[in-house]
Amino acid sequence: MAELALTTRPESPDDAVQIERLHDRAFGPGRYARTAYRLREGRPHRPDLSFTTLVGTLLVGSVRLSAVRSGSINAVMLGPLAVEPAFEGRGIAGALIREALDACRAAGEELVMLVGDPPYYSRFGFQVAAPGSLVLPGPVDPARILYVELAAGAFERAKGAVSPL
Repeated sequence: MAELALTTRPESPDDAVQIERLHDRAFGPGRYARTAYRLREGRPHRPDLSFTTLVGTLLVGSVRLSAVRSGSINAVMLGPLAVEPAFEGRGIAGALIREALDACRAAGEELVMLVGDPPYYSRFGFQVAAPGSLVLPGPVDPARILYVELAAGAFERAKGAVSPL
């Protein structure tokens, strides 16, 4: 089977319907009950920090970031990150994460947070927040609250409740 050419690019407003369908397939309807979705509910994501991956015109991956605040710092929350199930294991998620983190650095963002699996995200510099240091709106396993500093000392200023901006 021939390798398919993957293209990662900034998210476009025209991608919205395809991204929503991708989220349906990747996460199902239960996603709306998750704590990370509560932070995004009713608030727009940051299109300048959000990316898609395509095979031809088929959207096969997406990462979005949203503005949040914690402590005395504005930060961004990574997610949702979704890859079309038939395209998993091809490095799409990793490429989207790297692209998003590069865009965050270029935009002067100091801190990126997410709820996810530490073994997977540690390769991108994410680490587990100390229990109780970041408080999200809803139930979440504290061992899955992760962050990466893009500016030294940013996490120290972020401790406390995480709320949407």
